[in-house]
Amino acid sequence: MSVRINKGRLSGGLELTPMIDVVFLLMIFFLVASKLDEADRFIDVVLPKASAAKPLTSRPREFLVNIDREGNYFVGARPVAIGDLQTLLKQAAVDNPKRQTVIVRADENVAHKFVVAAMNACVEAGIEDYQVQSAEEQEQ
Repeated sequence: MSVRINKGRLSGGLELTPMIDVVFLLMIFFLVASKLDEADRFIDVVLPKASAAKPLTSRPREFLVNIDREGNYFVGARPVAIGDLQTLLKQAAVDNPKRQTVIVRADENVAHKFVVAAMNACVEAGIEDYQVQSAEEQEQ
């Protein structure tokens, strides 16, 4: 006489529904995060060309200051006055002591005094690591 063992209807299959849900949530998170990163580089600024410009190998904590061709300052796609820029830079220096990086992106047709004013605001805020960004020169 043989004994029958009831193994049930499911034979131990892997449930994929929770894993698919997690994958979709991760995709949505990274899509939203990539859109927030683009907001700082949204301002239409034509960068001057430089032959010795090289991309950064590691991404430091950056504070982007954009200057359009009329000399208007933008931080995070938000227009600011030079006095407000100094206040924001001082706060950034307090939040990230000795590690704050400032990148000044100025239109190639803007007067030089606006770029110097942004660099002076960095010095007054106590930020030593600031740079003026240029576009890479394209070989023809």
